[in-house]
Amino acid sequence: MNRLFLTSWTLALLWLSACVHAGPVTGWLQWRGPQQNGTSQETDLPDTITLGGKNHLWTHELAGKGTPVIANGRIYTFGYRGQGPDLQEFLVCLDVENGKLIWEHGFNDFLSDIVYNRYAIGSPTVDAATGRIYMMTTAGVFACFSPAGQVLWEHSMMERFGRLTFPNGRTGAAVIDDDLVIVHGITSYWGKQGPARDRFYAFDKHLGTLVWASTPGVRPRDSSFSTPVLGWENGQRVFYAGTGCGNVVCVNVRTGEPIWRYQLSHGGVNSSVLLHADNTVIAIHGKENIDTSEVGRMVGIRTGKTPPAGDPKLDKSSEIWRNHLVMFTSSPVLAGDRVYQVSHTGELACVDANSGQILWHEKLENSQLHASPLYAEGKLYIPMVSGNLHILEVEDGGVKSLCKVQLAGGCLGSPAVWQGRIYVHSTENLYCFGKANWNGNSSTVVPTANTGTQGQPTQLQPVPVDVLLRSGEEASFNVRVLNEHGRVVQENVTAQWEKYIPPTAKVKTTLDADFNNQGQLVAAPDARISAGAFRASYAGLNGIIRGRVIPKLPFGEDFESFKLTVDHALENGVRFAYPPLPWIGARFKWEIRELDSNKVLAKTLDNVLFQRAITFLGHPDESNYTISADVMTDGNRRMKSNVGVINQRYFIALIGNWQQLEVSSNHDRIKVNIPYKWKAKTWYRLKSRVDVAADGTGVVRAKAWERNSKEPSAWTIEVPHRIAHRHGAPGLIGFSPQTRFRVYVDNISVSPN
Repeated sequence: MNRLFLTSWTLALLWLSACVHAGPVTGWLQWRGPQQNGTSQETDLPDTITLGGKNHLWTHELAGKGTPVIANGRIYTFGYRGQGPDLQEFLVCLDVENGKLIWEHGFNDFLSDIVYNRYAIGSPTVDAATGRIYMMTTAGVFACFSPAGQVLWEHSMMERFGRLTFPNGRTGAAVIDDDLVIVHGITSYWGKQGPARDRFYAFDKHLGTLVWASTPGVRPRDSSFSTPVLGWENGQRVFYAGTGCGNVVCVNVRTGEPIWRYQLSHGGVNSSVLLHADNTVIAIHGKENIDTSEVGRMVGIRTGKTPPAGDPKLDKSSEIWRNHLVMFTSSPVLAGDRVYQVSHTGELACVDANSGQILWHEKLENSQLHASPLYAEGKLYIPMVSGNLHILEVEDGGVKSLCKVQLAGGCLGSPAVWQGRIYVHSTENLYCFGKANWNGNSSTVVPTANTGTQGQPTQLQPVPVDVLLRSGEEASFNVRVLNEHGRVVQENVTAQWEKYIPPTAKVKTTLDADFNNQGQLVAAPDARISAGAFRASYAGLNGIIRGRVIPKLPFGEDFESFKLTVDHALENGVRFAYPPLPWIGARFKWEIRELDSNKVLAKTLDNVLFQRAITFLGHPDESNYTISADVMTDGNRRMKSNVGVINQRYFIALIGNWQQLEVSSNHDRIKVNIPYKWKAKTWYRLKSRVDVAADGTGVVRAKAWERNSKEPSAWTIEVPHRIAHRHGAPGLIGFSPQTRFRVYVDNISVSPN
């Protein structure tokens, strides 16, 4: 199956298969558990644990930094193994009885900035209706698996939606509500979604089609892995989450419409929030406060307040209490009216959820990182970054230590519990602890949901809301009627379609595709590269879709057809053109200029935050192709910049200051270079192909030569990779350190091998 492009026939088959499942799914299905707050209603859990003792049921060797989930007698966990270029992340399925492997699926890291093995800092999520498993890898592959381990659909969020990469590797977990599965990350896409923002994406959990994308915050300063928490507000199904811009946000689950935001900090809010008494959101952060010079605080935010029209920002009156607790990534736990939080200095605090008053605190260790506590049966189970697992009995005024056991490695993930067993993942092993003869109770029941009110029809929701078409391809849509609360009141209505340019659009372009009589969007075989929107109309209601059309292989670009009409804000007399709108990660990082009577693509130097540009030109599913381009750097003998191409998730670049030709994918995993002397202000031709054998091994091949000389017959560099990337979008990379010297690209060619 094509991973990202779904024909109408494929959609129909997937829909039929989605409607067939084996019945209800029971277990600990998401990382915060059935109550969404880190608590369990189970009884008869172990008070003490001894490694190798009777309560230590099994150990599975696998490094991990997240929380396992349990469903119908199976445990699913996210981990990693291997060294150097052979390191992979794995979704692993085990038997809960003995920890034996049932199946696993490996994922490569690619084109990322991950350092120090910061992998698997996230958790799978299981759908209670179908048993399907959803997971985001560190490199941003969001995938759906059947319980048997089959990949049903996947999206490379980086290549498809411009997800940015950061060294911390935090991915968090998806949340599922009805037929939607929701994830978030900082993306830089195109058009209105071009500026880098922390965005939430809701996919149809069966088909993988995008239902909505939401941008509820402002410019971020950090990534965030705060998992959304579901609730109800003013008749609307909503979620609450922290963002990379320092806000706590409330978003309509059905439509993605931002309802309100409340800014806490200048950095990201990574911890997940708590819902208390249906009208208070409790959040904590560990960065500089927005309104004081202090670092970090815990707050209670009153929900249900509707901000002024057009301005979702809540004022300070919405904050009903605050205290001075500080934590950057570990989430609090709510048990009744008590909040339990481990601070960054390893101190456990108990907070009154109604007033925010710190009732008591207990020093556990010197520091804590990601792991959140688990509360069950009056006890707290707290893994620490040191690798110690604490079992504490909660008493009036403090806690009593029942057990402290040192696990192998450190613990960055939270515990999970199901049917008397406690699962803890460390950076070396997954542990299962429990009583041999368990006599307790367990429940998968989630809090009762408010069904909301019917309301009046107010809008259309075409699905998918965003499409990517190669020339000659088509897409089908389900146009829904939604009421004022975002609930679906009618499906598959017959809408009228027209091309649409938003009034705020800076580039007035349309999509080179048209709707046929069957309501399908069709890109002709000779459709030009383009991006734009269509508006659907039905019964006086409207809805918008966005789309991109990219050419099939082969294709090329020499930039000569572009008109230089934009006046440069910082350079008098300079005019330029924006790069093609469908290129992901191109706008504001590249511009088309005239150089030596030719039009070329030039790296911008306007913003120090954009020193590096990673730009994708084609489809994420492309494979077995050759990419070539002319490249050049400004500079001098001592200082130059870097420039290159992307082929099938490998960077192939000329490194200016080091005078090297380099092949890389992640610098901690794959980075091979050879000496290659190249001069500033001289054009070179760069060419690459990736060959992957049937057994999955591959070789990345590249050559470079002065443009005016003869192409060498032999490859300049050949890099083997035992677990090769099998596909990936062609692209470009430019890096101008300190934004001092431009790099240039011209005469791009992408052709099948």
